[in-house]
Parts: sequence; structure tokens; C-alpha cells
Amino acid sequence: MAALLCFGAVNAVSASAPDETTAFASIDSLKQAYAKGSLTAEGVTQLFLDRIAKIDKAGPTINAVIEVNPDALAIARQSDEHKSGSLRGIAILLKDNIDTGDRMQTTAGSLALAGPPAPHDSTVAAKLRAAGAVILGKTNLSEWANMRSNHASSGWSGRGGQTRNPYVLDRNPCGSSAGSGAAVAAGLATAAIGSETDGSIICPAAVNGLVGIKPTLGLVSRAGIVPISHSQDTAGPMARSVADVAAVLSAIAGSDPRDKATAEADRHATDYTRFLDSNGLRGKRIGVVRQLAGIEPNADRALEKTIAVLKANGAVVIDNVEIPHLKEFGDYELTVLLYDFKQDIAAYLATRTGLNVHTLADLIAFNDAHAKEEMPWFGQELFLQAQAKGALTDKVYVEAVEKTKRLAGPEGIDAALKANRLDALLAPSWGPAFMTDPVLGDHVVSGDPTVGGVSAPAAIAGYPSITVPADFAHELPVGVVFFGTKWSEPTLISIAYGFEQKVQAFRKPKFLPTVP
Repeated sequence: MAALLCFGAVNAVSASAPDETTAFASIDSLKQAYAKGSLTAEGVTQLFLDRIAKIDKAGPTINAVIEVNPDALAIARQSDEHKSGSLRGIAILLKDNIDTGDRMQTTAGSLALAGPPAPHDSTVAAKLRAAGAVILGKTNLSEWANMRSNHASSGWSGRGGQTRNPYVLDRNPCGSSAGSGAAVAAGLATAAIGSETDGSIICPAAVNGLVGIKPTLGLVSRAGIVPISHSQDTAGPMARSVADVAAVLSAIAGSDPRDKATAEADRHATDYTRFLDSNGLRGKRIGVVRQLAGIEPNADRALEKTIAVLKANGAVVIDNVEIPHLKEFGDYELTVLLYDFKQDIAAYLATRTGLNVHTLADLIAFNDAHAKEEMPWFGQELFLQAQAKGALTDKVYVEAVEKTKRLAGPEGIDAALKANRLDALLAPSWGPAFMTDPVLGDHVVSGDPTVGGVSAPAAIAGYPSITVPADFAHELPVGVVFFGTKWSEPTLISIAYGFEQKVQAFRKPKFLPTVP
């Protein structure tokens, strides 16, 4: 859980200077400090800008922030003047595939999109501004959200270089929301927004010791976000506590005419902080999915400790629960993503003015022409496979979409929940962070590789999941993930908060050069 500010005598006229405690403070404690006048949004924003310069660009050199917002201090000053909004004065970083209609770029880490900024805010950015948040900057990511090559190093992009894990610097921050995870763990912002197609919130949140929510598909608008797949993409919050991700999710959820997938969102979006129940485990029926364990011993130890905590605090644990069809998902998922990407990226590029790339074929040609900068370590075989796909009316695509959604959702997660009368399912989020390896790419050591990782069932179904810090191994965080049926965010947040309050597993990183 994020560290809490300790308030002594409060001077309502003169704000105190923020310090490292402030950098790791929770949203609620910052709001209290702003209300009492002991801190200002401008002072806290300056603190984060200073820490980015000291920690991210110098010092340990995490390389998590790809660009700072030149208007951040001005926005913070306005926040101090207007004093309104559920996230007033809260500094939030956005993954660099999320459009901001300002002076910052949106590139998905690729030099092909560098230059003219996006003409308009994404819906997520607009909602954060409306809530009073200070958009502090953009975070580095796995280029094209890990959709260019199977041999990529997570957290590397042609524009941003390699992001490092702040706990142990030669370890990987996972991806594709690498910078979002590393930055918040290092105290460079209060929260961040990541995006996920399959694992891109859950994995970097887990290996950076954070809480991350991958929402139900359609709860948060994708309008203005560089896509992979409209069948699976979603944005979601990453922070140091369940309370903070609940607060951010409350601000960004809701229907949006720019994204037809969100048609039902307003019926489900709510103030998710209402579900922060310290007794949230009591009476909950939680199923352990052993199919997603047994791969990495540190992750398994964290799972066993978690099960003990659940039982000790009133949860009913059903062990072992099987998800039907689990090993069939990967047979169809990649087909869906390749077809979707070819169409969806062209639709996105049509919204950007001043760029010289308009189609996937243009991006492939750009990479070939700039291979020294864009492909020093790995190629673009996924781009080439996607380019070879046809229209979304192709029979193979239509059948693949139908099978992935049915097998992962109604006949997968829902069937497991119903058969055991469960509120949620539980698995290890990921093992400790793997070594960064630009030559061979990522070394995935948790989750069943035939499935694609523990994130795959919920990601493919379009159902929510939340990862929570559970333990440490060799100075590296290890998390567990709770996931459930469509629109079950309130239940998952209640369970995750109840668990978090008992284990309090977040620790500030030490920026160690290697594992001791």
C-alpha cells in the first residue's frame, strides 16, 4: 500500500516543501494535504519533475518517462486555483500510445509517429483532465505494445530505448506498459495509465510491485489510443495501492460515442472506491487455478502464502479449479490480433494529421528504411504476418473471434465460476522479473506458455483482472491476480483491497544494480 502522509501542525497559509514521503503518498492523503493547505499541486508536480530528472534521466537511469509535459506546472497551478475534481492535483503519467491534444507526442515508441502531436485528446486523457488530474508526461513502452516481433525485449522502443526495473536494474520491467509500471514504482508519479491486449498491464504492474487493473472490455474508451485489437484492447490504471487504482478507474470509466464497445459502460461505471472494504475477503468464494501455476517456484510460494491469508480472513478457497478449454485459447488469439491490427492501425493513423505513414505497409517500409534505429535487435515478423491477412469478413477471422470469446468467456471463466459458485479466480500474476535480454528477447517464467501467460483467459474473454503485490523474492516483487466475469470490478476490488490490507506488500525500490 502507498505510504501515508503524516500531518502535524498545518499552516493553512504556507505549504510545506514536499519530500520523498510525498512522492509515495496515496491519492487520498494528497487530497487531504491540498485541502488543508499543507501541500500544493504545483509543489508536488515540481517534486515529480525533479525526481524524473534525478532518478529517471540521471542516477539509476530507469528510462521510464519518454517525455514530460511542458505544461504540467501550469496545469498544477490551475488545479490549485480551481480546487475541484476527484483527482485534483494528482500527477498521472500516460503510456505513450495514448493521445493527448497538447504539445506532447504520441508515438507508441516508434520513430514513425514522431513529430506532429495528436490533434485531440483521447477520451481517457480528456476524462483525467475533467477530474482535475495533472497529466505529467508520457511513459516508454514496448514499441507498438509488443506487436512487432516475438523476439522483442519488453520496455524497448526505437524512440525511448530500454526501460529498466527500478528494483533490480538489470531486470526487465515487463511490458508493454513498461514505463508506466517502472515510473510509479520509483515514485515518479502517483499513478499511471497503461493499456493491455494480453498481459500489458498485469505483467508490468506485477513485476514492479504495483496494483494494476485490466478492466472489462468496454468499460474504458479506447478512442485515441494506438490500437492492436478492438477485440481485446483496453486501458487501465496502475498505482501503488488498490485505493488509488479504484480512484483512477472511477474517473476514466464510462460510455463514449467514439468507441461503440462502451455502449453499456455507463450502466456499470461507478465510484469504485465504495468497494474498498477491509473485510472484503469475508465470505468470498475464490477458486485457485492450478493450471496457471506450477511454472515458477517463487510465484508458487507467493500463491500459497496468499491462499493462507485468504483462509485466515474468512474467504472460502476452492482448490483446485479448472478453466475449461484453457489450452485452446492460443490457437486462435494470434489470428484475431493479426487481422485486427492491420485494420485497426490504419483506422487510427487516419486520425493523425501530418504523418507520412497511413497503413501497416507504410510502417513496414519505414522500419526497413530506418532499420539501424528501429531494428537493431529484433525484426518485424508480426507486422509482416498481419500485413498478409485479409479483411475482417474472412471466414478464418470470423470463426477465430467467435471461438476465442466463447471458449475463454462463457465456456471458460464463466463455466468455472458457475460450477463452483465462485466470486473470483486466483493465480500467480507472474514470477520475479526476468533479465533484460536484447538479443533473445523476453524470458517468460510464469504462467503456462502454451496459453500465453496468466493474463490470457481474462484478456481474451474481455473480462476484468487485478494484480496485487503479494511477496518478494530475491529483492524482486511477486504478485497474484484475481479475475472474474464481465463487469465484476466491484467484487475484484473488494477482494483485492481486503487482501492488500492484510499483507501490505508494497516496498519502495532500492535501485540495486543486480540481484544480491
